[in-house]
Amino acid sequence: MRAKTALPAVAMTAVSMVLTLGVVMMWLGRAMPWPVALVVGLGIDGGWLATLAYERRLAAQGDHSRAVTAVGWSFGLVATGVLVAHALTAEADTGAWLAVAWLPIAAKALWLVHGMWERTALTPRALDMICGVQQEARDEAAVARARLRAEAGTEETRLTAVTEAGARVARVQAKTAQTLSRAWSTLESARNGEDTGRALTSVTHRVTPNVTPRWELPVWGPIEPLVPALETAPALSDAALDTLVDEIRHSETPALSYREMAVRFRAAGHSASEVRLRAAWKRVA
Repeated sequence: MRAKTALPAVAMTAVSMVLTLGVVMMWLGRAMPWPVALVVGLGIDGGWLATLAYERRLAAQGDHSRAVTAVGWSFGLVATGVLVAHALTAEADTGAWLAVAWLPIAAKALWLVHGMWERTALTPRALDMICGVQQEARDEAAVARARLRAEAGTEETRLTAVTEAGARVARVQAKTAQTLSRAWSTLESARNGEDTGRALTSVTHRVTPNVTPRWELPVWGPIEPLVPALETAPALSDAALDTLVDEIRHSETPALSYREMAVRFRAAGHSASEVRLRAAWKRVA
């Protein structure tokens, strides 16, 4: 995995060093002896390579030095400046030389990317654990979404059923009210009609002379009960209760038990609470 970022950086560094050395030899070799130009080119490439090696050593130890990084970028900028100056002073192919002048900076940037990858690299076990956690989170989110959709569907179905039931009840009530209204209108018309009044008068005149009965409409609404409420029977006194209990108890031989006496007492239509009935039983027994 490290080769994916290290190999491009190494290749770009080698190309930029060769290019820098060649440009220095061609450009400065005209004005000074070629050994001097070679020393200058090797000095630029050597300084850049030395700072790069020291940076890699610090990175392997988990350390970082801003001074070394600044020196390395300085050598990269010097190499880029040499290439740009050669391109500007070249008699021909200026554009081509400017097109390759960015190679030292590009090589330095690739090493920067490689260092960032190393600082953020994880082991396969950690990556598997992260994938497992992410998958678990996705599963839980999917289950939660499915549960919410199911609950929403159920609630929508329930509301639809309730709404439809309410609509049916409203239609039945409206139809019933309309039918009752028509029936009431018919009865009102029959009650107030002149022909109906004359017919009723002619029928009732023979039975009760000079009396025209009033035909009342049926009541549409709550009415009072026709059967009056039953009055509560008066409670028996203790003496009367004792007498009844004693008579029922000795109505057979041998004497009845309390349970049999209580059944016959209530079957005869008498009324008394269980507490009073049991107290009377204790008094007479």
